[in-house]
This record gives sequence, structure tokens and C-alpha cells, in this order.
Amino acid sequence: MIQNRRRTVARTLLLAIVAMGLPLTAPAAASADPASSTWAKLRMCESSGRYATNTGNGYYGAYQFDLPTWRSVGGQGRPDQATPAEQDYRALYLYRMRGWQPWQCAGMLNLPADADARSKRVPTYTESAYIGGGLPAPPPG
Repeated sequence: MIQNRRRTVARTLLLAIVAMGLPLTAPAAASADPASSTWAKLRMCESSGRYATNTGNGYYGAYQFDLPTWRSVGGQGRPDQATPAEQDYRALYLYRMRGWQPWQCAGMLNLPADADARSKRVPTYTESAYIGGGLPAPPPG
């Protein structure tokens, strides 16, 4: 009896969805951001994984930002003087704007291109917290 009622309710909902013209499939989710292990490889290549790196070559911090790029993603001051969390956030922000293109090491490491990296929205600090390895990556979307 209960099973029949559930089927009837399910059929009624399905018919209502179809009648309203709503799609029956879920929209494709954006691919996930790179794993924390991928970011760790990038940091290791760029700066030996050191957030406070300033070698005097005009590039700073774990992700070797130059100052115009750092400022383009909202960074203040110099990247090497920013907290690791701030650098991680700005790196994810840049990744979502431009994919791996800004990082020479990404090409050297053969990091896989993310076809929709540039279509993703501005991250939150919570979303970027996983980059440093402290949290799992958030689900795609």
C-alpha cells in the first residue's frame, strides 16, 4: 500500500515537472578545482613550498606572484608578507580567472588544463582553505 502511494506520488511529480517544461537532467557541474596535492606540487616548483619567498627577482611568495598580478586578484602589500591562507586564496582566485596560464611551473609539471577554470566564480576563503592541505576540496559547482 505505501509502496503504491510512493509510486503514485513520484509519477505525479514527474508529470508536473514535464508539464512545467523543466529539464529532467541536472545541469552539468563545473569540474572540481585542482586537488591540494596539485597545489603542493605547484608551490614546490615555484618556491620550494615557501610562502615567505622573496628572491629579489620581482616574484613573491609560494605562488611567485608579481605585484601587478597580485593586485589584479585583490592582494594588498606584497605576497611574501601575506599569510599562507591569503596567498592560497589569491592563487585560487587567479586560477579561476586564467587557469594554469600564469604559472610557468604548471606547464613544466604538465598540470591538466581545466576547460572551465575561467568560467568559475570568485572563490570564498572557505573554498580556498583546502589548498594548503588543511581541508578537503569543496564539491564542484
